[in-house]
Amino acid sequence: MSETEKIQGADKRLLGDESFMSAADLRGYMDKVATAHANEMAEAVDRAERAKEELAKTLAKPIELTPQKLEEIAQSLLVKLRAAAERGDTELMVMRFPNTLCTDHGRAINNTLEGWPDTLTGRPRQAYELWRDRLKPSGFGLAAMIVDWPKGMPGDVGLFLTWGGR
Repeated sequence: MSETEKIQGADKRLLGDESFMSAADLRGYMDKVATAHANEMAEAVDRAERAKEELAKTLAKPIELTPQKLEEIAQSLLVKLRAAAERGDTELMVMRFPNTLCTDHGRAINNTLEGWPDTLTGRPRQAYELWRDRLKPSGFGLAAMIVDWPKGMPGDVGLFLTWGGR
């Protein structure tokens, strides 16, 4: 028996060993890995949807605007405004929320219709009222827009505090 035949015979024994995968086994393994990844992605999407639903429930409930709470909000906003101004920004997203907190799911905001604030509910409505009553008189503007488009449909809404228009 030649040296080549001995090597080929040894290779056949190694290739025939159970620890080596056949092409079909490798395809099956790849399918299992792909299925596991797809399941992980589906679970992640489900977790994200549940988190979004919980956020919507939380934001749908107005908060009690005590003097202490108003001071807390003012201090937090001041820090963020200063940081934005130092970066040279002239707007700051102050709130992001699911479009389900608009009575029309964000249609008026998306179409920049007059009266879009009337569609706001819960905490987004409170944020608008705080702007209207306390920040607008100081020259701040407020803009609202759809900030993401899942599956091509309007998603979350962003409220932007604006300033510095010349």
